[in-house]
Amino acid sequence: MRMVMLGAPGSGKGTQGQRLAERLGVPHIASGDLLRAQVRARTELGRLVAGYLDKGRLVPDELVFDLVLPVVLTAAEAGGYVLDGFPRSVAQAVKAEELAPDSAGPERVIFLAVPEELLVRRLLERAAAAGRSDDTPSVITDRLRVFESETRPLVDHYRARGLLREVAGDLPADEVTEAIAAVL
Repeated sequence: MRMVMLGAPGSGKGTQGQRLAERLGVPHIASGDLLRAQVRARTELGRLVAGYLDKGRLVPDELVFDLVLPVVLTAAEAGGYVLDGFPRSVAQAVKAEELAPDSAGPERVIFLAVPEELLVRRLLERAAAAGRSDDTPSVITDRLRVFESETRPLVDHYRARGLLREVAGDLPADEVTEAIAAVL
């Protein structure tokens, strides 16, 4: 199974992506984790990415493609993936469709719908628990605004292609997992 998780920051993409990847026996590929690993390793790419992440901005497409696409292609060849955090715009989705063979593209896209108030609360709790520098109140507001303008149009893009399934992401985590499994 090749699956993309869509949702605003704090919607549960990471939690659900990990659970579903384990259930399906495929890797969970989180673009944000890949990018943050580059920052922690202080690689050249990490230095470029750090400024974008700290401000809650989307990392430029060429940097994301260089890092994420090879991982996705390898996972697709090995049997599938659960991808979260990529693509983050319609332009990225279209470019990925052009660059990757059909056998590497998503078979299903899950959109986790969560009210904004809950997203903010979850992100603030995560910031306190994990000490993430990209989860400050001002950055959270900016990230949600970026999601609405850049990423939410992907919902319609994938719906038009018949790939999208929407799931309420504001339920307890176990119920969300079961709801996703039911639409797969």
